[in-house]
Amino acid sequence: MKLAFALPALALLGAAPLPTADLVLRGVTVIDVAQGRALPGQAVVVKGDRIVAVGVDAATARGFRSARSVDARGRYVMPGLWDMHVHFGGGPALIEENKALMPLYIAHGITSVRDCAGDLAMEVLGWRDDIAAGRLFGPTLYTSGPKIEGLKPIWKGTIETGTRADIDAALDRLQGLRADFVKITDSTLTPELFLYAVRAAKARGLRTSGHIPMALTVGQAVDAGIGSIEHLDYAFKPGVPDEAAIAADFAAGRIDREAANARLDAGFAPATARAAYARLARTGVVVSPTLNISRIIANLDREDHSRDPYLAYIGPGLRKTYDWRVERAAKATPAQVAARHAHYDRMVTILPMLAKAGVPIMAGTDAGFLNSYDYPGIGLHDELALYVRHGLTPAQALRSTTITGPAWLGKGARYGAVVRGKAADLLLLDRNPLADIAATRGIHAVVLRGGLYDRAALDRMLAGVKARVAAFPTPES
Repeated sequence: MKLAFALPALALLGAAPLPTADLVLRGVTVIDVAQGRALPGQAVVVKGDRIVAVGVDAATARGFRSARSVDARGRYVMPGLWDMHVHFGGGPALIEENKALMPLYIAHGITSVRDCAGDLAMEVLGWRDDIAAGRLFGPTLYTSGPKIEGLKPIWKGTIETGTRADIDAALDRLQGLRADFVKITDSTLTPELFLYAVRAAKARGLRTSGHIPMALTVGQAVDAGIGSIEHLDYAFKPGVPDEAAIAADFAAGRIDREAANARLDAGFAPATARAAYARLARTGVVVSPTLNISRIIANLDREDHSRDPYLAYIGPGLRKTYDWRVERAAKATPAQVAARHAHYDRMVTILPMLAKAGVPIMAGTDAGFLNSYDYPGIGLHDELALYVRHGLTPAQALRSTTITGPAWLGKGARYGAVVRGKAADLLLLDRNPLADIAATRGIHAVVLRGGLYDRAALDRMLAGVKARVAAFPTPES
């Protein structure tokens, strides 16, 4: 009798309290993006901004005392989306309009963005730090700071360089600003300085991204150490057998850009492209296609965006910056319009070729000021849809927006999967995105840095942006 009473007492004395959690998603299907598979009947446990457990629902959930439990049966959880090519800009008058875009990204499941330079570089650097410190609501923000350019460039807000010493000083400045990577463009930067900037940045351990000068081959930029090729156009070039001759003719002034592009379009050879892409894959360089803006520009003569419902979320000053592309497209001759259409149709054929060769695809939209009707937030879902339309599988498209970006930034250990120890940036969907990429649009909830925002909260974000945009003054013509 004495023993019978003693056993429960000892058991109670030895029982450890259950660990606490902030959130448990119960009965959910986990999307394993890396393997392209769905794992049903799981529990995902979150504490703070980290995932602390993932496993079979009943057994896993019983192991924690949670402040909030969500019945996620019939739904799918995947890592939050990354848009790896956005822009903030338009000048000081548009600072608040740009800042107002932040909730649009969260409302569309985009938990991280990479700013690829504009003319508000110092403001964006401040926003990055404010978001990280919890002073500003928005996606985790990575930025190049001001981009490196030549003297008197067409782009505002750049670091102008005309010598190697200027490049070195620019890199010193960017390191002082703690830029997350280096953006280099070519409106006036000489080809020699472009290559020097890439090599010098690589020597400092800095990642580089940019627009490759027409006077260089893509191979030259890759050999120098460029980390990401922005825009599918540039990845098209190494598929042309006489790319080097075209570059030399352009550098010597024997042809202009339009003639160079025409020769590139006419000269593409699949066998040459396959060999070039195998080499790109070996180097580890990634390609960010930005197909959505290319498709929009190619079809400005066919599509009227003036009544797009999404314009209600874009400030009037930012909408005004769209005019330059629209006006330029309107001035094109019929031959130029036809060439524009044909180029897009040819260019998109290389997307599955790159993927088959093993070149990492990194999803990015180019959304932001100047880029007409390429909308922050929804634009990434349009981008992913284009990837699938033009030959990628839904699994490949999902990897491009959840795995490649974090890996490129050196953040792969923290992001890109729904597993223990990863960041609690998650997307809860109504349908399986591995079966249909359009399922990324059907967002039931977003988990951002461990905080859950259900559909009602996301709708309030959208309504708040719309109200804020309606209150911005219309810019003078």
